[in-house]
Amino acid sequence: MTKRYFRLREDMSSPERWVLHDTLDAQGQPVGARLYLNETPIRFDGRLRVPILHPGSPLDFSLADSGDFPVVTEKVASTLAELAPDDVQLYSAEVDTRPEPYFLVNVARQVKCIDDETSEEVLYWTPEDDRPDKLGQYRAVYGMRIDPSKVGDAKVFRPSGFPRALLVAEDVKDALERTGTTGLEFTEVTGPSPISDEERAYKRRCNELLDPPPAARRAAWKSLGRLDELAVAPRGICYEWPGHRQDWAILHREAGRLLLVSEGLSDPFIARLEPSVGFGLELALETEPTELPLEAIEGSWPYMLLERVSKEVVAHEHVRERAKVGLVVLDVAGKGMPASLVTAEGRVGVLLGQESRSLPRLFSSPFGDVRLVTVKALLPAELEYALKRGPEGAAGLARRFAENGEEHLSRAGRRAAV
Repeated sequence: MTKRYFRLREDMSSPERWVLHDTLDAQGQPVGARLYLNETPIRFDGRLRVPILHPGSPLDFSLADSGDFPVVTEKVASTLAELAPDDVQLYSAEVDTRPEPYFLVNVARQVKCIDDETSEEVLYWTPEDDRPDKLGQYRAVYGMRIDPSKVGDAKVFRPSGFPRALLVAEDVKDALERTGTTGLEFTEVTGPSPISDEERAYKRRCNELLDPPPAARRAAWKSLGRLDELAVAPRGICYEWPGHRQDWAILHREAGRLLLVSEGLSDPFIARLEPSVGFGLELALETEPTELPLEAIEGSWPYMLLERVSKEVVAHEHVRERAKVGLVVLDVAGKGMPASLVTAEGRVGVLLGQESRSLPRLFSSPFGDVRLVTVKALLPAELEYALKRGPEGAAGLARRFAENGEEHLSRAGRRAAV
C-alpha cells in the first residue's frame, strides 16, 4: 500500500490563539540562523526562551521564528521522540508566562521528493529575481505533491529545495491527533494531483506568457535609475488588468527624485492565451521624495493619483489609445489630494504623454514595444486652460512645461504655467 504523507502547519483558524516571536538564547540573542537545518545538534548554555508576540490561547503546537521552528508541549515532544528519533532535535525552552515545559523542534532531515509534474504549480528562483543564493531553488510550491517512493524511512522531514515546508508520515499524524494536540493543521501531499491535466496545461501556458515581461520591464527601469527593492507599494490581483496582476515599482532618479511606475498594464491578456503587450503601455509619475514617502506609499497622493489614472486607462479604450500617440488631458477624483491640486469641483487634472528628455518614449518587451506614458499632475488653472482650448491647450501646456524645465515632473507646491 502506498504510504501517505502530510504537510504540517500551525492551525491559524482561531482568532484567540497566541503568536510566538523569535527564539532567544540565554544571552538574549536570536538562535534561528544557528539552528536551522543543522544535522548535528548544537549545545546552548542555558535554556532557550520564546517570547510571546501576541498573547492569546496557548497551543500544543505553534510555529516561532517566522514559521521556521515548531514550539511544542511535552506530550508532542515525546511523540516525536518516540516515532522519529533520527529526524528531529529537541531543545528545552521556556515560553514567557507559561509554567509548563516546552520544546523547540529542529527538523534537520531533508528529502528530495517534490513531484513537479503532479504538484499544482512550482516556481523557481531565476536570474531575474537577483537572488543568486537561491538560484534554481523552489520559490513557491502550490498544491504540493511528493513522490512517496523517494522518502525512505523518514517520518518527519523537510523537502529538499523547499525547506519551509514541514512534512510528516501518516503514523506521526495519527499519533499526534490521538493525543488531542492543539494547533495542528494537516494537508495531504500524496495521492492524485489537486488539478486536472487541462488545468495544469493552462497554468503552464499562463506562466510561459507572464514570466518574460517582468524581466524586460525591470531591465528598462534599471536603465532609468536605481530600483528600490525594499519599498512596498500595494499590489494584488486585478482582473481588469491584462495578466490579472497589478503592481508598481519605485526608482531613485537623478537629483534625488522618485519615479513611480505601473507594472502589468503591458502583460499579455491571460484570457486570450497569446503573446501580446496587453494595453501596450505603462504609466510613470516622477516626483520629489517629500511628495512620496517610502514608508507610507499607499497613502501618498502620487500613488493615489497614478492608481486612479490607471483605472481610467483600463476602463476607457479611447483614453489609452490616445495616450499612446499623443497628449491627453483628463481629471480624476481629488479626495486625499493636496489642496493646491484640487479644483472647486473636487477634481484633479492630469496631462498624459508629456515628452521627457530623461525618459524613453518606448521600451522593449519580449512581445513588442511598450509605450511609457508620463502622468503629470496639473494645477486647477492649468486644467481649466487645457479644457477651454482642447488639443491646442494640451500642446500649449506641454510646450510651457518643457520650456520651464518642469517637463513631466509632478509637484503640488509650484506655480501655474499659465
